[in-house]
Amino acid sequence: MRMLTRLVSSCVALLALPVLADGPVCEAANASKVPLERHVRQVYLDLLGRPPTMAEYRFYQAKGAILDDDLTALMEQEGFYARMRTYHRALLRSNITQSVFVNGDMRLGDVPVGFRPLGIRGNPSNGLRGQNGAGCDAFVMQDDCASSRQDPHLEPANKRCRDSYGVPLPVSVDYNTDQYRCEPFAAGVADCNAAIDQMDTAGRVMPRKHLLFCDMRRVGTALTPHYCRPNDLAPQTAPLTGEVMDANNEFVVAFVNPSPQSGQLTRLNRCTLDLTLNGGVRGRYQVPQGCIQREGVVMTDAPYWMAANAPQQPMCAIEAQARDTNPWTMESCNTGRFTGDRACGCGVKSNRCESSNTALHTARINAFNDEPTLIADSVLRRDEDYFNILTTRRSFVNGTLSQLYRQNQSPQSWLVTPPTARDAIPDVPLNDTTTWVEFTRDEYAAGVLTTPSWLYRFPTQRARVNHFYEVFLCKHFAPEAGAVAPAPEDSCNRENNLAKRCGCSYCHATVEPMGAHWGRFGERNATYLNPEQFPKLDARCRDCAINGDTNCNGECGNYVMQAFDGDGANSLGLLRTYLYRTPEEEPNIVGGPRVLVQRFMQTGDLEKCAVRNIWNHLLGRPMTTQEEGLYLGQLASQFANDGHNLKALMRAVVATEAYRRVD
Repeated sequence: MRMLTRLVSSCVALLALPVLADGPVCEAANASKVPLERHVRQVYLDLLGRPPTMAEYRFYQAKGAILDDDLTALMEQEGFYARMRTYHRALLRSNITQSVFVNGDMRLGDVPVGFRPLGIRGNPSNGLRGQNGAGCDAFVMQDDCASSRQDPHLEPANKRCRDSYGVPLPVSVDYNTDQYRCEPFAAGVADCNAAIDQMDTAGRVMPRKHLLFCDMRRVGTALTPHYCRPNDLAPQTAPLTGEVMDANNEFVVAFVNPSPQSGQLTRLNRCTLDLTLNGGVRGRYQVPQGCIQREGVVMTDAPYWMAANAPQQPMCAIEAQARDTNPWTMESCNTGRFTGDRACGCGVKSNRCESSNTALHTARINAFNDEPTLIADSVLRRDEDYFNILTTRRSFVNGTLSQLYRQNQSPQSWLVTPPTARDAIPDVPLNDTTTWVEFTRDEYAAGVLTTPSWLYRFPTQRARVNHFYEVFLCKHFAPEAGAVAPAPEDSCNRENNLAKRCGCSYCHATVEPMGAHWGRFGERNATYLNPEQFPKLDARCRDCAINGDTNCNGECGNYVMQAFDGDGANSLGLLRTYLYRTPEEEPNIVGGPRVLVQRFMQTGDLEKCAVRNIWNHLLGRPMTTQEEGLYLGQLASQFANDGHNLKALMRAVVATEAYRRVD
């Protein structure tokens, strides 16, 4: 009789709740309800992230209950919206701190000697000057280069400072200690002519014929002669014992390997100020092997991260350039390739480079992390259909994102396509990180699913599908029950199309078609492959691939350039995302993620998963099997009837008997 009474009481309690879509459900409660005070505390912690004040406790004690209108009022407080931004940040895993690879190559640091110019360090210096970490000559002004001669015996009488298009040329040269062993002479040897027949600190006597391998190197700020020979302690350069004389048989101009083996270095030429052409292309320069060629310093506008009224700054002449294109080859400088192009530089106010102070880069990461949560926040505040977070073109920028897009800042570090025309993006001052301004993105945008945070955090089509599947469908990819892996010798294992490969097709037959919805978005970056710039078939890339040029000047990285099977052979020059696509899957590429969302809006899976997520958020645990039977279908149906209003769903979950029970 007592059990029957408890059962009836439970049914009465449920009948008092807002009516769910499929009618009330009678639940046999095996635990008592929490007291009012605990219930109030629980609601405040879950909705606002804080406990109630004493005044708020007394308010509900006087009322005797926390009602639906009270919940509605709580959900209009800023604490609720802050709590939900945290919820969505966790749901979307909006944190790209470890997803953006930056090794510091774009950062301008100063050389603490001479004119103290700003310049790039690290890997780009290898292609621009001949050695990683090599800076420009901090003691020579570029446009007055002929007035200073560091190595008169190595420099021409008609020393040029720039080529015919104004591209800075080297003003001084050093032998690279990656290939040479350079030892100074004893104190008192003033220059290389005085070093002839003198002994260096390694005990070597420099004959006159080796004069061209004497290098005036800076020790601190003073120029000191060094005797440079191919490094006899390194396997690659030790065999370079042969000597090549000049036309007058007076000076050695190169060291060679008399009996080169496969893979060995065969020759090192004397260093000069002359640049060589890369691939024979005019204006595409490279530094001769074994040499460090430094340009000089110029005065230029202060970088964008400095104060607006900052005076002109000394900068290495290569980095100080602001061209949009290489004047010789007409290749763009406004891409990541600028770092290896001597004619490009850092752009206007150094827009293409970054500060050695990492605060700005960190601020950009934080801003990209916040963007998806602000999109979700805007949908929630306006009581819109919750799934607008997956389809809306609305987004927001603060100062760091505004100027990144508008000024195309740091294109090597941030491979990001502006979400609309640059001049249509709100103009917010760079250092204003707290002001967020709404704007409308281009038509391809789909809520949080096309934000840089999502694209960087989930860097491949498959990763993007997998997370969408988990957080918005509450499903996981796994082989079907009883699936058997094929034998290793089965020819099906060699199928390149994972949607057909035995053992893989269990998951990839679903993953690959869904992944096509992100087919117009770059992988491991946040670029959009606009059809006008990236057509489905690029004839130039196809011709390069047919001719065996799989690089095609680095311009065909998004296209099929090698054939590994018959499908690949028939797809050369095709945008890679079209490889292995069926005619039924190609519209997914055109439609983008928004079409994927619309498809699942018809199945009810999105509603049920949203219910599960909110349940887990409010109760701190997943639904039990019994609770799924009692609540899942009804809450999902009510959620749909309420126009997918997330606040209404949360009120419905808070009103359930399960939320009120003492577990």
